[in-house]
Amino acid sequence: MKIIIIEDEIKTAKSLENIILGLRPEAKIIGKYQSVAGSAEALSTGSQPDLIFMDIQLADGLCFEIFKSVKITSPVVFCTAFDEYSLEAFKNNGVDYVLKPFSKDDIREALAKVDELKNFFQQKSVPNLDELLLKLNAPAAKTSFLVFRNQKYSTVQVEDIAFFYIRYDDTVIVCFDKESYSVGKSLDQIASIVLPRQFFRVNRQYLVNFKAIKEVEPYFMRKLYVKLVIDTPEKLLINKEKAHAFLSWMEER
Repeated sequence: MKIIIIEDEIKTAKSLENIILGLRPEAKIIGKYQSVAGSAEALSTGSQPDLIFMDIQLADGLCFEIFKSVKITSPVVFCTAFDEYSLEAFKNNGVDYVLKPFSKDDIREALAKVDELKNFFQQKSVPNLDELLLKLNAPAAKTSFLVFRNQKYSTVQVEDIAFFYIRYDDTVIVCFDKESYSVGKSLDQIASIVLPRQFFRVNRQYLVNFKAIKEVEPYFMRKLYVKLVIDTPEKLLINKEKAHAFLSWMEER
């Protein structure tokens, strides 16, 4: 995979390059540019890369000016500290929108999304427009949750969460360190904003992290019994209707 990085902060560009090459050693960074003018010139004279990582606010203007002077056919992952440009980004070849400061997991998820779109086109000779738009305009997955405990607000990183569950009328976050927090969202809302690849709704009460699953056992009446690396208030059972989908979800890694 040939990749171009357009980023006016040298340290950020180098960090991004290191993360990409750490995740995809076979990738080649064929160019790094810091300005609208330099990027436009490079893209107009050379061949199109397989993927572009592009900051939005560059030293000499917004990156969208590049698209006005050069026809870009490559998919673009936009990396920015600002969230108000998401609509414009998706109008300009955007396949993902990563907010700074980004993490290794953010870039991993962006690359996975590019792979999914590539597979989508390979599998369908005539893409379904509605399905494609859903993929392109899917909101960025939640990376943290704001919680309130002991009269203080703090954030809990999604990667630290083992599972969510409903306790009475409240939704509770339980982390791998066994700390728990109340969160002001329903389980349905949470399920819609976390990565479906990472979390599975095993039943009405529990949404579990793939990394928290220790083992799965067959259970009475063709159900599945899911054991996590930390204890849950109740036994986690998946009914027979959902068992196949759950096993498929576990296998697709």
